[in-house]
Amino acid sequence: MPIEFRSGYSNAPCQDEAGEGESNDSLPVFYSKESFSMSNIQAVVVDPTASGRLALREVNSPTPLPNEAIVRVAAISLNRGEVRRSTTAEAGWQPGWDLAGTIETVAADGSGPSQGTRVVGFVRSGGWGELVAVPTNAIAQLPESVSFAQASTLPVAGLTAYHVLKQGGLLLGKSVLVTGASGGVGHFAIQLARLSGAKVAAHIRTPDYEALVKAAGAQAVVLGEDLPLESEHAPYDLVAESVGGKTLSAALGSVAQDGVVVSFGTSGGNEVTFNAQRFYGVSNGARLYALMLFHELKHESASVGLQRLLNLVAAEQLKPHIALEAPWTQVADVAQQLLDRKFVGKAVLHVG
Repeated sequence: MPIEFRSGYSNAPCQDEAGEGESNDSLPVFYSKESFSMSNIQAVVVDPTASGRLALREVNSPTPLPNEAIVRVAAISLNRGEVRRSTTAEAGWQPGWDLAGTIETVAADGSGPSQGTRVVGFVRSGGWGELVAVPTNAIAQLPESVSFAQASTLPVAGLTAYHVLKQGGLLLGKSVLVTGASGGVGHFAIQLARLSGAKVAAHIRTPDYEALVKAAGAQAVVLGEDLPLESEHAPYDLVAESVGGKTLSAALGSVAQDGVVVSFGTSGGNEVTFNAQRFYGVSNGARLYALMLFHELKHESASVGLQRLLNLVAAEQLKPHIALEAPWTQVADVAQQLLDRKFVGKAVLHVG
């Protein structure tokens, strides 16, 4: 059944752009092994003296706000933005947005799931720890058939794809182009667009990923380092654009009348030059939308989208592409592989 993406409104924490989040003014306190007590946990922190600048260290247990539950984390997934920031962040900063685990302590205000519930969570930072305080409006309960590893891939990549497609409204029968289609967001976006009844084209730079995007549901593949301005699949009613540079320029020249180009990344370049006359002259009524995930969460809490995504995973209609799984003790090595683009798909680390 086609899915219509609808906007909703509820309170949610606001964050800076993924990968460039705010610094934590209250740095974790470090202790020696001799002074370790039950009030301490292990967490991934930035340590400039460690190989890869990421290491497991002892920090204070989280102190939750009334609307936060304590989650005992079982799995985390890595995103390029937070990993990139860790390369320059000050000592002690704790990265981490995506996590999945079990409710250890319920929220004091009575909101959220009960103790022992399996959940996925999304936090501003510090998600890569044994125990994490998570706002209950950023928690969703896992269906029985969904694993911690699967769930941990959803917060940043899954929610970004979900909010991108919401900008297109009812997509049944419409044409959708996904650039950067082999990435985590792109892979989810292809699947969600197909579930919505759209005709999906995937832009990839190398034929190595053609089978991957077709398996995700792309009916057409646009191959090349640059997105061609003229294509048999254009114009597009919705362009999910994460590359920037020349690709964004071509997308603006390929969007249909009353269509939308949703820009949420610039992996291929920050500067863009485009033919304005073609944009307003040919693509009448089209718009360019700047999407920052944490801004979208001001209008609809993370728990809403996460629950919808989880239900699709449980129904085997949405399949996270997990390229790598490892223990979290290997976080520095896996993070470097992610930055070096050694794999395509999500990296999941198991905690404990």
